Amino acid sequence: MTKQAYGHIAHRQVQVNGVRLHVAEQGEGPLVLLLHGFPESWYSWRHQFAPLAEAGYRVVAVDQRGYARSEQPESVDAYTLLHLVGDVTALIGALGEESAVLVGHDWGAPVAWSTAALRPDLVRGVAGLSVPPLPTLGLPPLAQSRERFGEGFYQIYFQRPGVADAELGRDPHSTFRRMLSSGAGARPDGGGPRAWVIGEGQGLLSSVPEPEKLPDWLSEADIEAFVADYAEHGERAFTGGLNWYRNIDRNNELLAGLAGRPVEVPALYVAGDQDMVMALIPEEAMRGLLERLAPKLYRRVTLPGVGHWTQQESPAEVNAALLDFLGQLDG
Repeated sequence: MTKQAYGHIAHRQVQVNGVRLHVAEQGEGPLVLLLHGFPESWYSWRHQFAPLAEAGYRVVAVDQRGYARSEQPESVDAYTLLHLVGDVTALIGALGEESAVLVGHDWGAPVAWSTAALRPDLVRGVAGLSVPPLPTLGLPPLAQSRERFGEGFYQIYFQRPGVADAELGRDPHSTFRRMLSSGAGARPDGGGPRAWVIGEGQGLLSSVPEPEKLPDWLSEADIEAFVADYAEHGERAFTGGLNWYRNIDRNNELLAGLAGRPVEVPALYVAGDQDMVMALIPEEAMRGLLERLAPKLYRRVTLPGVGHWTQQESPAEVNAALLDFLGQLDG
């Protein structure tokens, strides 16, 4: 393992579960493992490192398989939820730890919830940002999404080999500007939360306009940091992350016997009231999911005016919620 200092954050590569993963870490103490979503990297947790480390925790953010500075396996079926859970469990051991608190955002949330459900012996607590625990462990079947949102739903669009890969990889700078701005709480069109649904004959990026001005929480330097993280994979920069979506139905087949399994460890759920996930899961259904699948839920936190990029848009509130939860775990 090689280490490289980056301010107060150290970076290194770790070999786990057959893949090379990049991790960023800061602090000493009980392990808090941060799991990003699509299309992000360890950098999406930049505001969480110092506050959690200063509170006495070892904070580690990983570029998950296929993303950013981590290795990108060639085979699509190397990105099932079982592979992703295996990466997390192996990483806890590779870091020399026996357990961790998992914090997952977007796609990282199903990985965190699933790891906690399947390996509660390794998970002291779990926090899901944006995405709640789901009966299928992973995302709902594509047929269900197609019925609700049609062929233009972004998860359906992502299934076409090479199409979204080429579109998103053509100009990563524009891709990050468009996607991060469009999913934010304060959008230029002033609309409420809505899912990405692509018009006929369009691509994802043509359905989310280039912003004239970035949201206040996002700078051009942040965009450049994400672009630099993804540079290693060239034209395939986004293929690894897209392959997660291409395993949605495979995940449901592999995990059918575990559908509905609850998370039996202490849990926290944090989401903005302008998150696109709120357009996918009605409030009554959300309450039911949390009650049924997270019976040890400590707290649900709703952040007013905050969109999908929870910990980036509202870092102070997210950090306060995490520190409160961690404090309860540690008594």
